[in-house]
Amino acid sequence: MTVPYQEQADREQRFVWLEDQGTDFPFYAGQPAGLAVWQWCLLILAVSGGFAALILPVSWPGGALGAFIPALLLSAIPLGALAQMCPQHWRKLFGPVGWREFRLMCGFALLNLVVSMTAGLLLKSMVGVESNQGIAGLTDLEAPARVLFFARTALQLLGEEVMTILPFLALLALCTRGLGMGRRSAMVVAWLLSAVLFGLAHLPAYGWNLLQCLVVIGSARLVLTLPWIMTKNLWVSTGAHVINDWLLFGMGMLAATLAKTG
Repeated sequence: MTVPYQEQADREQRFVWLEDQGTDFPFYAGQPAGLAVWQWCLLILAVSGGFAALILPVSWPGGALGAFIPALLLSAIPLGALAQMCPQHWRKLFGPVGWREFRLMCGFALLNLVVSMTAGLLLKSMVGVESNQGIAGLTDLEAPARVLFFARTALQLLGEEVMTILPFLALLALCTRGLGMGRRSAMVVAWLLSAVLFGLAHLPAYGWNLLQCLVVIGSARLVLTLPWIMTKNLWVSTGAHVINDWLLFGMGMLAATLAKTG
């Protein structure tokens, strides 16, 4: 007899102070659909393919609108692979969005601003940090180009959430089903290792500064994964990520403008 996955999660221990009741992560424990080892491997390859489409120096057609193509592929390739494997259940990564979810997005975005800025300032005082070259020239763009930039980053950030959460689920499956770990221990391992992978993926954007990517980007990722752990709803972590980054972009533009006028 199949045990409902929320009951299995309760039995195997939950972080009751963090996780919403009656929910569990999809796929890792065979609910609502199970994935074989080869399917998890194929899914990670699809994540890698989406990331390659984002960072490879390809001249996409369509001018400014063509820049949306790699941002779209970052999520479309792995989600397309998951949809082929679980055509009835791949949407389990997402959930409804209401007032509570919006408040969580804003709250975790603000928390992440505090954590990432604190980590960045501490690291800068010790060893120095690199600026993101893709953001550095934002103030030089005309208004229409800025609008396109913000829209494209929202699409890309959805892809970054997919790029994080699918490996999180794969690691959770590996730790629980492959290594026999308890659910809570496996969650911590998946949470930490997926943040490390996310930080390493940002190496090209931050001048290959390993310490910065692991400490600053990695700590930010740890915070941004918390709304996913709480709600099991990818829209919530994506919303927090978008609000966080848009606030950072806005503050950077304001600081650059004040520096020029001052």
